[in-house]
Amino acid sequence: MFTLLCLAGWGIVSWVSPSYQMPSPVAVVQGVWKFLSNPNLLEQLGFSLYHVGAAIFLSFLIGALLALIPYYFPVFRFAIHQRFGAFLGSFSGVGWALLAGMWFGINSISVIFAISAVLIPFALINLSSGLKNLDAELLEMGRSFSRNHLRILRKTILPLLYPYIFATLRLMFGVAWKVTLAAELFGGNSGLGYLINLARQDYDTTTIFVIIFLIIAFVYSTERFFFKPIQARFDDYAKI
Repeated sequence: MFTLLCLAGWGIVSWVSPSYQMPSPVAVVQGVWKFLSNPNLLEQLGFSLYHVGAAIFLSFLIGALLALIPYYFPVFRFAIHQRFGAFLGSFSGVGWALLAGMWFGINSISVIFAISAVLIPFALINLSSGLKNLDAELLEMGRSFSRNHLRILRKTILPLLYPYIFATLRLMFGVAWKVTLAAELFGGNSGLGYLINLARQDYDTTTIFVIIFLIIAFVYSTERFFFKPIQARFDDYAKI
């Protein structure tokens, strides 16, 4: 019911407003169909997926490394958590996008760098929290079988961190799409944000609405049909 009311309100506003300000729902649906049937536009969607995937992979590795360093070497705890992590967490995503454009030029490297810089604090904070809450008895049991730090990390610590790893990736996926548009808008020459920039210059509001709709639909579908089932398995496992 609420959705229908929103659609009705959207239709009324689009009826009394110029099309370049508020396209109608029908125009957006037609735009979605044209987008999905155009190979060139789908290629731009593929670029955005590549940017998001590469940035999540890179930022997760860096964040995990930053979380593990103070765990094994407490002398770095203050520098990483109170200084480096705080700096990354407070710096604007738009600022990273602008800096990346000046440092690396207008290309995919700039986009991936900007997204990664925003996502690293999420991995650092979540994984550090997981390391702090590891089961001490299971860790002691693991050390009783082996003193090899890499073996303990692989066989004991990583399995205990699985729920935190999943929660981190789930959070990073949602945030990444919010940052991607800005990064591609300011420092990209491909992707959905790049298309939005072109549409903005042409006052093509319909295309902007189409891209926003596609992103919302994709993120919602991934959350609903991929992340939630996995989360349910973790919850069932925790109850055992």
